[in-house]
Amino acid sequence: MSVLFRNATLVTMNDRMEVAQGDLSVRDGRIAALGHVPDGAHDRVIDAAGDLLLPGFVQTHVHLCQTLFRGLADDLSLMDWLRTRVWPLEAAHTDASLRASARLAACELLRGGTTSILTMETVHDTDVVFDEIARSGLRATIGKCMMDDAADAPARLKENTNTSIGDALTLFDRWHDTHDGRIRVAFAPRFAVSCSRRLLEAVAVLAAERGLLVHTHASESRGEIALVQKRTGMDNIAYLVATGLASSRLCAAHCVHVDDTALGLLAEFDVKVLHCPEREPEARLRPRARRRDGAPADHGVARRRRRGLQQPPRHVRRNAPGGAAAGQPPRAGRADGARRGVDGHARRRQDARPGQRDRQPRARQEGRSDSRRAGRPARRADVESLLGPRVCRAVERPCARRWWTGGSWWTKGASRSWIRRKPSPAGREQVRQLTLRARLG
Repeated sequence: MSVLFRNATLVTMNDRMEVAQGDLSVRDGRIAALGHVPDGAHDRVIDAAGDLLLPGFVQTHVHLCQTLFRGLADDLSLMDWLRTRVWPLEAAHTDASLRASARLAACELLRGGTTSILTMETVHDTDVVFDEIARSGLRATIGKCMMDDAADAPARLKENTNTSIGDALTLFDRWHDTHDGRIRVAFAPRFAVSCSRRLLEAVAVLAAERGLLVHTHASESRGEIALVQKRTGMDNIAYLVATGLASSRLCAAHCVHVDDTALGLLAEFDVKVLHCPEREPEARLRPRARRRDGAPADHGVARRRRRGLQQPPRHVRRNAPGGAAAGQPPRAGRADGARRGVDGHARRRQDARPGQRDRQPRARQEGRSDSRRAGRPARRADVESLLGPRVCRAVERPCARRWWTGGSWWTKGASRSWIRRKPSPAGREQVRQLTLRARLG
């Protein structure tokens, strides 16, 4: 199979962040030529004029098995969320429902431009997920969830230590490095609260012998940390070090509540942190390159919006502190995008007037600003990215300084950040009619 993309804007994402206009030839799933490609025999030719062509995004922490649970586990603490919602739902999965969940997740990921994933599945029937993802074309590293010490879990999620390890090794023998290397296996002990020390130590040895990644959760909530401290007498990260898991192969999701000592251990052992600020509203860092957790973990949308952790897409100002230079794409898709995003955020804060944010009223900081404080209107590029050009044209005339999306008005504040305002019933109906008319043409 060969495909030729003509006249595309090629965003290479290489070290020099080169962007070029030209062609790209793909043969047998590999890039064969880049730049000006002479005419030749291709099975398919696509005119990509006006389109961006760039590498696929990488999803570093997701649970495909939880896709069907979306909206069923809202606004609960981590342990209550697991015990009363997620664990019972995972235990109730059948082969058919698990396959449907993985298929839906794969479609959503591909539609959003994600081509590579690291996912932790449930305890049982992981073969079904491997099979479905192999069919989808995604590049995936998949781990069977391991839980041998979870007293509060349903019976179907409780494992014997030897059985848990044996099942994981069976998946390794059957699926690892298959489908032209697209499908790989990882060990996935859920977290320290649901795994015995014997299991964690065994996983550390087996992962080192086979060169496999270890995918787990760590320091996601203060309640989790307290449980680990009570059981082991150690901090969560220190306990992972003590079991031998801490290494460059360990991928630890969240790591929200970590002190300076834990940060030092993460750096010393080169642990890969999968940061998900939209999952945990108390996150200390808010990088521009965000990683999402599984579907039901995106609960608390209203609460996060109030705290300013979830906002509409922002316009990247060219040549601004922390922004991209002219002609360069945003760096969020790079491997170091999160770090660069944090640095950029820090630079913008340093450039602000001393005490500027501290002097803002509390309601303003939480995103509930009075309309009299609104600054300059949003740029048209911002609005079109949210609404589409046709809806934009319909809405901009009656209200040139405000834009409608997600059931609310959004204004551009003096600090150039989006501010959410709840509309009146009359205003909501007005925009609904305008939007409907624009979409109907």
